[in-house]
Amino acid sequence: MHVTRQRVAKPRSGLFGRRNGRRIRLVAGGTATLALASGGIAYASTQEFGKDQVGQTTHKGQVVSSDQYINPIGKRLVINNGKIMSSSVSPDGTHMAASITDGGEALAIVDLKNWKVQQLVGNNAAANLRISGNDVGQEGPTYSPDGSQLWLGQTDGYTKFTVNADGTLAAPASIKIPADGPKHALVAQPVFSPDGKTVYVAVNGQNRVVSMDAATGTIQQSWAVGNAPRGMVVVGNRLYVSNEGGRPAKPGDTTINSYNTQVPADPKTGATTTGTVSVIDLANPGAAPASIDVGLHPTALYAKNGAVFVTNTATNNVSVIDTARDKVVQTIATQPWPEASVGYEPNAVTLTNDGHLLVTLGRANAVAVYRYTRPLEPVSYVGLLPTDYFPAEITTVGKDVLVSNTRGIDARRLADSAPHGTHDTTSSLQRFTLPNDRVIKSYTAKVFQQNGWTKNSVQLAKGRGDKNPVPVPQRLGDPSTIKHVFLLVKENRTYDQLYGDIPKGNGDPTLAEFGENVTPNQHALADQFGLYDNTYDIGTNSAEGHNWLMQADDPEYTESSAGEYLRSYDTEDDALGHQRTGFIWTGAQAAGKTVRDFGEFQQFLTKPAGATWQNLYCDTKTMVSTGQDTAYPLDSSSPIPSLNNVSVHGFPKFDTSVPDIYRSEIWKRDFEKNGPANLNMFWLSSDHTGGPPNAAAQVADNDLAVGQIVDEISHSKYWKDSAIFVAEDDSQAGLDHVDGHRAPIQIISPWADHGTVDSHYYSQITMIRTIEQILGIHPMNQKDSAATPMATAFAKRPNYAPFTVVPNRTSLTLGLPTQPTCGADTVPPQFAKAQPSTTVPADRQQVAAQWQQWKAHQRLTGPNATADYANPAQMNHFTWYQTHAWNKPYPGETKVYTPDQVPGAYIPPAGSDD
Repeated sequence: MHVTRQRVAKPRSGLFGRRNGRRIRLVAGGTATLALASGGIAYASTQEFGKDQVGQTTHKGQVVSSDQYINPIGKRLVINNGKIMSSSVSPDGTHMAASITDGGEALAIVDLKNWKVQQLVGNNAAANLRISGNDVGQEGPTYSPDGSQLWLGQTDGYTKFTVNADGTLAAPASIKIPADGPKHALVAQPVFSPDGKTVYVAVNGQNRVVSMDAATGTIQQSWAVGNAPRGMVVVGNRLYVSNEGGRPAKPGDTTINSYNTQVPADPKTGATTTGTVSVIDLANPGAAPASIDVGLHPTALYAKNGAVFVTNTATNNVSVIDTARDKVVQTIATQPWPEASVGYEPNAVTLTNDGHLLVTLGRANAVAVYRYTRPLEPVSYVGLLPTDYFPAEITTVGKDVLVSNTRGIDARRLADSAPHGTHDTTSSLQRFTLPNDRVIKSYTAKVFQQNGWTKNSVQLAKGRGDKNPVPVPQRLGDPSTIKHVFLLVKENRTYDQLYGDIPKGNGDPTLAEFGENVTPNQHALADQFGLYDNTYDIGTNSAEGHNWLMQADDPEYTESSAGEYLRSYDTEDDALGHQRTGFIWTGAQAAGKTVRDFGEFQQFLTKPAGATWQNLYCDTKTMVSTGQDTAYPLDSSSPIPSLNNVSVHGFPKFDTSVPDIYRSEIWKRDFEKNGPANLNMFWLSSDHTGGPPNAAAQVADNDLAVGQIVDEISHSKYWKDSAIFVAEDDSQAGLDHVDGHRAPIQIISPWADHGTVDSHYYSQITMIRTIEQILGIHPMNQKDSAATPMATAFAKRPNYAPFTVVPNRTSLTLGLPTQPTCGADTVPPQFAKAQPSTTVPADRQQVAAQWQQWKAHQRLTGPNATADYANPAQMNHFTWYQTHAWNKPYPGETKVYTPDQVPGAYIPPAGSDD
């Protein structure tokens, strides 16, 4: 491994600050040190990706989809069975138990001596040991003190296993904690008493902690704590509990929902405003728990030598609680880069025997190292060590440090020669002996380079003066030629699915499910305004994807909830999923810009009786031909006040039984009446598929709506200073020969560089940074602060030629079980023969019928429609079969499968209605 060596100045020992009337030590060692480091080195920025592709290994490391390189210190074990949510090491140090998700399993047992996965546990045909479900909580699994038991947290309790002599598991037994009305238990960290007879459980979904008899699972005691208890640790006769949602709300607090609890939250950003640690006196179990104020989103707890260390993920620091006084006596800053104070997401901590405090920085792919002596003595910062993608747990085993990386080497489970999907997720274990301090310091520059942290990445305008406007100014606040930005968010497609058939781009035509006959407008737009064939969506699914677009991040809370997704999925209606620095729209408002929202990040939808897909399709035709208003007024809204106040409520959020051409017409009326805002956000979701028409028809509907919106804008008086960004929320619903994260994007503007093929590495983060740069919005966190704006995608001189919408070539009513009363959609005669076939071959009709039965159980339509409700492996197969007339097996397979035969599919237990 190449090591960049550099002399780093020694930091100041600490600063003093005040918090809640108490004097505490605020140690800013990391920030102070790296400010000096970055001043002397011209580190790489995201611009230096050039035309590198995700999965490619360069001298800087492997390229991943999050604007980063990875090249970890030490030894790596890739786990090809999904993402690690949490992990723990057996008491004898021989095995690790890792809860996993997105790979068809729930638990992996790793033999640390032989450095291999020894056993897989889950509800999947590949599991060595079968259990009833693959849902796993944020924290755990946990071994008993003697190593004879392992407890795995699931939705309403635990699965308890017996640990065999060889480290494998056996005899799974269910231990239930009942739901409290709508609140499932959603258990988090379990902690054993030293004698192993009692288990203390953080019942995350019910805001309480319970003690249970370890042998029987009987609940013995219950304590009310703060909101969303997560991590726990026992010190003597006290139990410390991190409450990620902070304290309970008080009268007069501004609150926002989080899993049926109103939590104190900021009315503008919707983010939580408190963080606490509850202290339970186990010697006096009848006493109410005490509460200690810490930073925001306290997650992991670790206790040693008279201190409890608390990782405050949202405020990017670590609280040190002196257990002799139960007070915070030191707060350690973990912001390595002076350009941005948030977004590093410290999420695990441990202390070595020789006094090194190690803190994982999840979103920075790094471990921050400090020298620590005792609670009241300020730490000294040492340096950073590189990890794999999103470290989430850290511990020591003998002289070794062991790190669990949630996303491992990204979605690279398959061989490079095979097509990839975003759900080809991996995780990894990383093992190394802690180097000496001089070597640790030398890795700092490497971590900076891999994250693109450069000096003066965010430059502010010094005054508007007489500067000549350019499309993408170098300084925030300098004038742009673009005044109106339109962000159109679509659903789930890969680059190859849409553009694999375009010869001039880097596409694979065998993977093009929705080529030019289905998406003629997007093909025409790519031809006129430019084709981008090396752009990536970071998220695996919609829960992550919309966060990346609205927050330039997928907060740790959402990242760590992926094993269950019951507390929340899309976090629109969950304050815990909102970063404290706000959203793209709050940033626009802070910059004095206007905002208008059309469905994006909306949570609630009400529909009048009769608002079926067919009726809304006919209603759209009536509105267009007569000019009258909709006969089926829908209402879409957000629980976040700052977004709800700028939303057009008649524009419906996600629901695959609403045609996108209906959405387009609702927007058009508002546009012609009110004109555009500076920032206009849309959610156009028909290309998700799964609605009443077949997949090709829904993608064609989405394509036509995009063409209509662009046509309207480009023929308006606003065209001259407008830019339209078209993006997918994620690219999870198909395959791509480069990487499953590669997505189709478009930049449509008189100022766009027309007619080119742009193969520079771009991502959703660079797109958001470009919008911020145009509108003068300050970046939200370290990810968009480090991103390089897409200035190369814009031209110095405008081309004002408008775009004219192209008629759809695929009927929008294909596959409907009942045709609309206004008649089936027809296409121009020359395209009639190119229509995707809806006829199921005789020998496939039984298989197709099973898929239709499967579809009926997915929550894809109606007011309670949920993006990605369907198992992704099954959904992708279903779409593929539809678009290939049930004649062609899914890539890499030899036959057309029934739903339960799909590799990676969830296998429901007997008697289940799911």
